[in-house]
Amino acid sequence: MILVNTPGSWSFVYKPLKHAQWHGCTPTDLIFPFFLFIVGAAMRYSFIKFNDTASYAIAGKILKRVLLIFLIGLALNAFPFKIDISNLRILGVLQRIAIAYGIASLLCLRFNPKELMAISGIILTGYWLLLAGFGQGNPYAVETNLVRVIDINLFGENHLWHGKGIAFDPEGLLSTLPAVATVISGYLTGYLLQTKSNLKSAVYIIFFSGVCSVLTGSAWGIIFPINKYLWTSSYVLFTTGWALICLAILLWVIDIKGHQKWNYPFVVFGTNSLFVYIISILWIKIFMRLITISTSDGAVTNGYNWIFNQLFVPIAGNVNGSLLFAVFHIFMFWCVLLLLYRKKIFIKI
Repeated sequence: MILVNTPGSWSFVYKPLKHAQWHGCTPTDLIFPFFLFIVGAAMRYSFIKFNDTASYAIAGKILKRVLLIFLIGLALNAFPFKIDISNLRILGVLQRIAIAYGIASLLCLRFNPKELMAISGIILTGYWLLLAGFGQGNPYAVETNLVRVIDINLFGENHLWHGKGIAFDPEGLLSTLPAVATVISGYLTGYLLQTKSNLKSAVYIIFFSGVCSVLTGSAWGIIFPINKYLWTSSYVLFTTGWALICLAILLWVIDIKGHQKWNYPFVVFGTNSLFVYIISILWIKIFMRLITISTSDGAVTNGYNWIFNQLFVPIAGNVNGSLLFAVFHIFMFWCVLLLLYRKKIFIKI
């Protein structure tokens, strides 16, 4: 997320590090569903402490975490708190994580794996039918999809994202429903890993399931396009499939073959992942909106652009300098997390 969210300039970004314009899927479009998949897998390990049984106590903890993550996301939208509240975006990445995690958690505590698979199927099929049947005009176009219609009626245009030139939120309320299925898929994978006595057998199942999911999502995408912005059901299957394949490969390399030294940098990032995402957004907004610098020609620019143009463009040019700028930020935040890791400081939400 830091790599794709922090280029030196959005005018100079390699195509694999950009989201698809609308339909389709790039490597960048895999990041968010992978994160939700990981949330689901982690849930299984967390819920073991509660014997996977719903109770008022655990429901209260889930609700508290949902509200906290949602409010942090809302605060990030408002930062640096100079925006008119009448134009504040309500939804966002953390808000989707909160809602999807909350709904999936309660479902996973209430239903067994077979029932969860059936529920996921109902969610994905129902979402398809809703979009196909109740859109205005082209049901999968940015202007006329049902997700946009519902968000405008609930929140108003001024409280939505405008990155496509019109009011449309890629983390819309209705499109969070299929994201719940993404979380459930991670939970079911965690369940398999915990209950399967033979790890190699589990890895084979995960890999084969991933291939089947990618193929099914691709086939469904012919009539229900793969689309991150709408989080279409075909996108859920396609991205979940790749998450399963990647997980199977990592399990084979790290756990079965025992090649573990290379993954130390990723372990450091994984221990405080939400924290580093939050501070990376704050860092960007501070340098973009709160710091201004006068250049030698008398122009005024923000701190973000100044660092890119003065330090990275001279070294590597526009495109490679933009990539180097992002890589530098990854390294910088990794150093922060390394310090926390060595001091055994793990910031939980």
